Amino acid sequence: MANHKFARFVFKLLTKYKVISIGTKYNPTTPLENEYVEMFNYTQTMLLEIEKAEISINSIFYNLLRDVGEENIPKNHHFYELKPADNKIEEYALVSNIIVGSDRYLYVELFNSRYMINQFSDLIESQRGEIIERSPSEIVSRFPSKNEAIRVAIKLLGLGLDKGINVRGAVGMTGAAAIERSIVLNKEVGNVAGVGFSKLGGEYALVLDSSFTIAETNHSEYQNYLFIDIIDSTKFINEHGRNKLVELMNDVKNFIETECNGNIEGYREGGDDLIAKFPSKDLAIRAALDTTWYILNNGAQIRAGIGKSRREAGEKAQLVDEIRIHSDLSLAIFELANGLYAYYVPSEFFRTIVNLFLNNKAKLITIFILVFVISYIFAIFGYWEFGFVTVILAVVYALTS
Repeated sequence: MANHKFARFVFKLLTKYKVISIGTKYNPTTPLENEYVEMFNYTQTMLLEIEKAEISINSIFYNLLRDVGEENIPKNHHFYELKPADNKIEEYALVSNIIVGSDRYLYVELFNSRYMINQFSDLIESQRGEIIERSPSEIVSRFPSKNEAIRVAIKLLGLGLDKGINVRGAVGMTGAAAIERSIVLNKEVGNVAGVGFSKLGGEYALVLDSSFTIAETNHSEYQNYLFIDIIDSTKFINEHGRNKLVELMNDVKNFIETECNGNIEGYREGGDDLIAKFPSKDLAIRAALDTTWYILNNGAQIRAGIGKSRREAGEKAQLVDEIRIHSDLSLAIFELANGLYAYYVPSEFFRTIVNLFLNNKAKLITIFILVFVISYIFAIFGYWEFGFVTVILAVVYALTS
């Protein structure tokens, strides 16, 4: 979609938060991607910036500690910024992650030993990795997320250093991208024990200096919770009946379990809320978006929050109540880098307003000029209240014509 500066400015005034995008600029290449892009653009889904992320090498490393688990990062390390990330959030990159998924490839190379390749393969498979290719000194494997791939790479580095063997790893969206990143790491940092990866468009490397004890972890990456709550469910039940609410929530539950690999941890049939756990954040956001679109299309609204714990997800969902225009909004709030962002799905009324700004600028300018002139004339003769009526009639005309 186009840049839509004016429409984003208007909704920034209405919501009091920066609107990064309306719809998406993502270019789809598959039927699934096309389906999601059409939904983003048809519903005019907006990405709001609640708290701006400040992206720097320090914040990137802090996020690495949080996402991989501080217990999995050895103290004896160096952290390199090979290419700085842009200090902004790109909406199409976020959309790509939601649609395509967070699967990442890990390439591992043993420099001066081949006898440990079987041990490395066993460790990868024990950590839910899938071996794609293997040679006497190299392994390409796939993991459910970037953070899981980095965590396992650090374990492999520690295993090699403990035996006096240099190991290098790199994480990429494809096996070829991971291998290329490993080559760049060798050129930039040297033939060292380390793992290279990208974060928010930047390139980084964690290099280890000496052997360390491999930590046991509870897989912190797998703690991604989604809290969903129907807004004013009492009103919805009065208008549509309790059976309709049960039907909607059961559909959401089934979608989360079958399409998003979610595990429902808090739902009572007939209730208006649920909590689900996901293997990655992108799946949680995808579930939140699909649920918001579906529920809104059936005459209800939801508040949704995504966090690393049940409490954090619930707290983010409660923030929805603080972001209003004239009534509650359908929002899904989540962390990105060290900032706070939300997807807002406009109601049919606000979607009509967005379409006016996007497709009928000439009409709006004409209406504004006429209203201004007529109101000014009424004000000259002391009938200012008729000017107000003119404004109301103009708005009705713009929305219905």
